[in-house]
Amino acid sequence: MDKKVWTLENLPPKIDLESKKVLKSLPKAHAALAELKGIALSIPNQNILVNTLGLQEAKDSSAIENIITTHDELYKSELNFQSVKTLEAKEVQNYIIALKRGFALVSKKNILTSNMILEIQEIIEKNKAGFRKLPGTALKNSTTGETVYTPPQNFDIISRLMSNLEKFINDASLSDYDPLVKMALIHFQFESIHPFYDGNGRTGRIINILYLILEELLDLPILYLSSYIIKNKSAYYKLLQDVRDTNNWEEWILFMIKGVEETSRKTIQLILSIKDLMLATKHKLRDNYKFYSQDLLNNLFKHPYTKIEFVVKDLEVSRITAANYLNKLAVDGLLEKKKIGTGNYYINNELFDLLTKR
Repeated sequence: MDKKVWTLENLPPKIDLESKKVLKSLPKAHAALAELKGIALSIPNQNILVNTLGLQEAKDSSAIENIITTHDELYKSELNFQSVKTLEAKEVQNYIIALKRGFALVSKKNILTSNMILEIQEIIEKNKAGFRKLPGTALKNSTTGETVYTPPQNFDIISRLMSNLEKFINDASLSDYDPLVKMALIHFQFESIHPFYDGNGRTGRIINILYLILEELLDLPILYLSSYIIKNKSAYYKLLQDVRDTNNWEEWILFMIKGVEETSRKTIQLILSIKDLMLATKHKLRDNYKFYSQDLLNNLFKHPYTKIEFVVKDLEVSRITAANYLNKLAVDGLLEKKKIGTGNYYINNELFDLLTKR
């Protein structure tokens, strides 16, 4: 089959996609998602999960696009010491800003529109190029240079397909498929429309999580499939293309459902580990330091790196007081103090290890 002949159609597809295999795979994934949703509520400050897991996702999602940054570079860039921001770290930062913006929009409006998707991509890429208007975009094999897939080239067709995608996301009457099956269809469709010159992959992965929130399967943006896609990158691209080449929807949908189940289980374990570490740190602080407060504990866990200015803001204390707190914890080994230029920052090494040695 000539790959360039295949035409992208409106959603939903005209064939029944909920095969026996697909239906049998759904209960485990839903159970894992429900458990994740419940466990997330057990962390007192929900921003801790949004920040720590969001940073990890931003790093992984960007890595799929070969935007590589180390955890250290990423966490340092979040401290806003301008001298240490690499281009890659800035791009990853743009992703986390886009992710949080998407979450805020979906939470407020309870809908996910094309305009919201445009805004997310604009934040990721820092441009207002909008949907592609010029022909010439093709997806190529990175090794051979061969064109694997040519997405729609015409602006009007791209706009029509995106309008249909918006309806499919928001109008339940168009399809009674299970939400996880719909998520797999939405992801395939968006990646196949490939509506932007750049940032399609990262925008598409943000759409996944926002859709789960829209469907109330999660309350927070904490389930991210990027690490699963990285681990199964060749299968991910092969299965996407198999739908275009042979209409093999079943394997693609099963792959995505498995990704939700696997990632939910891993995220549950990570949250439980963060919770245990927070509790142990809370006891150490409460038993040994008169300046212990829940706000201080939250500050040390919403990000692996902190600095005096963050403590001043979160605890509403003076700069001298904040510096005294952090320096005392560093002297006692609860934090590690480091210097950049004229500024200091403080690392929660146990949290850093949890997030980086998975």
